[in-house]
Amino acid sequence: MLLKILREGLGRTIALGDRLTRPSPLKRSSQEQARVAREVQSLSLYQFYACPFCIKVRRAMHRLNLPIETRDVNRHPVYRAELEQSAGKVMVPCLRIESDQGSQWMLESSDIIAYLEQRFGTA
Repeated sequence: MLLKILREGLGRTIALGDRLTRPSPLKRSSQEQARVAREVQSLSLYQFYACPFCIKVRRAMHRLNLPIETRDVNRHPVYRAELEQSAGKVMVPCLRIESDQGSQWMLESSDIIAYLEQRFGTA
């Protein structure tokens, strides 16, 4: 119980630090940003608010100016069940990528960031 309280407190401190030190978002033309906004509608990030690895991914999303839906699996049991059933375990962050072939579930913050950089970053 004490460990959980410490972990949550540390996570919230890191989240506050993130809010205060966020990088500037990537600038795009309005047409390009509209295209990106349409493309990210097929993406959703399953996460915990105070998870340091989730914060790392959210910082990258902010820096790349990606309005990806975030789904907090601690606050919404339906998201937690969805993640566990489809990804096989409750592990965050997890990026859900919808395509014509179905859903792909990407675990690991570094893999998620690399994917977002490759798909939406500047060349």
